[in-house]
Formats: sequence, structure tokens, C-alpha cells
Amino acid sequence: MIVRIMGEGQWRVADDTIQELDSLDTEAGKLLEQGDEEGLRRILATMADRVRDGGERLPDADLHPSDAIVPPTDLSLDEARELFEGEGLIPDLPT
Repeated sequence: MIVRIMGEGQWRVADDTIQELDSLDTEAGKLLEQGDEEGLRRILATMADRVRDGGERLPDADLHPSDAIVPPTDLSLDEARELFEGEGLIPDLPT
């Protein structure tokens, strides 16, 4: 799966990293519902770290579409609400 960290680039990540990101995405959604902007920013930073640590950075010239995105940590609550509509940042994995 290809994950984009907004403003940085794309990484190819394994399913186990995606599962961890999906859990963090769920937690981020809860923080968003609570209006906890600081907590949301911490989770977004953690998500970006997991992608960097658990993925393979793709060259900037690689134009694969992203399957998921991790927004920047300076995201406002209003911007986050727009991004989290539907499945959230990390699409649910097929079962």
C-alpha cells in the first residue's frame, strides 16, 4: 500500500504497518470528536513516524496514486474534519 505524508512524499508500507496506522486513525477520529487538537497533532506525528520507520520511501518521480494520506501536524480541527469524512485517513483493509 502507498501512503503519502503530506508535504514530504510517498512510502510503500506493509500490511502490518497499515494495521497499526488504522488503529491510530481510529484514535485520531476520537480525538477529533472530542475537539482535542493537541492530541490529534500528537497522533498525526506518530502516524508519520510509523510510515517513515516502517516503509520504503518512493522516489519523488514515482507517480503511484496514494492509498492513504497522513496530513501535516499543523492541521486545524476544521481541516481534519474534512479529511476524516468517510473512512478516515487510512481506508479499512479488506477482511
